[in-house]
Amino acid sequence: MADGALPSATTLAKANGVRFPNESPAYRDARDALLAEEIELRRHIERVAAQRRALPPGGEVRGDYRFEGEAGPMSFAELFGEKDTLILYSYMFGPKRERPCPMCTSMLDGWEGEIPSLQKRAAVAVVARSPIGKLLAWKRQRGWKYMPLVADLNDTFSRDYHAVAPDGGDDAALHVFTRKDGVIRHFWSAEMGGSTADPGQDPRGAPDLAPLWTVLDATPEGRGADFYPTLDD
Repeated sequence: MADGALPSATTLAKANGVRFPNESPAYRDARDALLAEEIELRRHIERVAAQRRALPPGGEVRGDYRFEGEAGPMSFAELFGEKDTLILYSYMFGPKRERPCPMCTSMLDGWEGEIPSLQKRAAVAVVARSPIGKLLAWKRQRGWKYMPLVADLNDTFSRDYHAVAPDGGDDAALHVFTRKDGVIRHFWSAEMGGSTADPGQDPRGAPDLAPLWTVLDATPEGRGADFYPTLDD
């Protein structure tokens, strides 16, 4: 249904009817105005998701990509398993790091419990450039049960798909790939970063896929200017 055929967000907000003990008229007016914006945000998210789904076919995956998972060496095609869609996250945990990126880890902590549900719809892989033994030791230390950690054996995938910084360090990256009639293609990647950030904000995607920040956005203090998760949280 086109947005033009939908009731206005203001109309829906006014019809909401929710009230809380001892709230003032000023609070309710402001909350209804905010609710209308939240409804518009939901509709915009839906429009963006539809636009993403309508992308034309992306580039064919042709590189010499070699991986190792818990069960041994894997090709790129094997990362799909029996699925035709692959969600792949490039984890900032390269061989020069004793411990991984805290921000990446915080996000993956939030994903851990959702991995089984995600895998009902798509294959999931979390790729890092450290050896598989180091990745699995970290998985045990972190208490992850489901996280599908995979080592990039020759860095070729990480370099081709923007997970290696110009100085040779790590960059995070989120990708979705598809497979149809035996052909694997790139479908979409998160491209919001430093060059697309607004003044005074850390680079972030929209919507934010890290549960930590999404929940903090609902608090009066918000994300804060200098709060970041640590590996000891």
